[in-house]
Amino acid sequence: MDYRILTINPGSTSTKIGVFSNEIPLFEKTIRHDTEMINTFDNIIEQYEFRKNTILETLDTEGINVSKLNAVCGRGGLLRPIEGGTYLVNEKMLEDLKVGYSGQHASNLGGILAFEIASGLNIPSYIVDPVVVNELDEIARISGFSLIERKSIFHALNQKAVARRVAKDLGAKYKDLNLIIAHLGGGITVGVHKNGKVVDVNNGLNGDGPFSPERAGTVPAGDLVALCYSGEFFRDEVMKKLVGQGGLVGYLGTNDAVKVEEMIEQGNKEAKLIYSAMAYQVAKEIGSASAVLYGKVDAIILTGGLAYGKGFVNEISERVNWIADVIIHPGENELQALAEGALRVLRGEEVGKNYPA
Repeated sequence: MDYRILTINPGSTSTKIGVFSNEIPLFEKTIRHDTEMINTFDNIIEQYEFRKNTILETLDTEGINVSKLNAVCGRGGLLRPIEGGTYLVNEKMLEDLKVGYSGQHASNLGGILAFEIASGLNIPSYIVDPVVVNELDEIARISGFSLIERKSIFHALNQKAVARRVAKDLGAKYKDLNLIIAHLGGGITVGVHKNGKVVDVNNGLNGDGPFSPERAGTVPAGDLVALCYSGEFFRDEVMKKLVGQGGLVGYLGTNDAVKVEEMIEQGNKEAKLIYSAMAYQVAKEIGSASAVLYGKVDAIILTGGLAYGKGFVNEISERVNWIADVIIHPGENELQALAEGALRVLRGEEVGKNYPA
């Protein structure tokens, strides 16, 4: 059967939409929102009516007949910690998205927009593998500091979608494999996928792990405490230095990996050192992840935008290919991943989950 699905991925100043016929994209577009218009809203959630109308107008302009849609699937937001899967949007989910249960982020609009559009068409609405997917083993939650528990916030949508694609390529099922997947983007997360569950992963939002183009990752705790109490910075200033102004931005003044590679080609030794250090830290994280699986790793997958950089992935691969074969799956096609998640439910391959799980 041919299922037609509208997928929605909201960003801070844009909304990506796509229409799929089963797995085949019929139409994809990034709608850019005027910054001045966005700034007229007091908070993210108030934008939903404006974005909904913009999406419907765009679909109409492009000649997309929404009456032929079978489902609408939005990017999952900062909800309660839940296991991976495709979830039906329900009232409790809408409530948590609106109040920002785990924080305010543009992705919170994904489920709301999906529900609002789908309700008018009397079809189901879903979200798939939100960033708060939490399947950590009990032992992985222990931080070493009794007042803080390790959290699972990572690129769940892309990691799980890529895991399924690689499993298919290997002629296996995702639930039967042990994989280590490194999502390499503005943030970097390295997930340990054991039999279909991400049993360990670094907190990619504002926590630990390798530094990235915009995030500092794990930093020496004692020195960070001393910096916080030095009297030189307010709390928000320190957070910005860790998230947004950390990593490549803090060292080199840019989060653009292409520019960094150009700097290296021009003989910039500092750029070479910092870029190599980022690859070095990713490789270390993969190495420690392999210990979780007792070294029994079927494949290591490098994905995300940075995986397009051949030099960068080569530096990582050279350090970890003794563990398992390294598979490069560059980019992150969130719209495709959302469509695939909805399809699994529509086809009866999975049961749509109820929130909260």
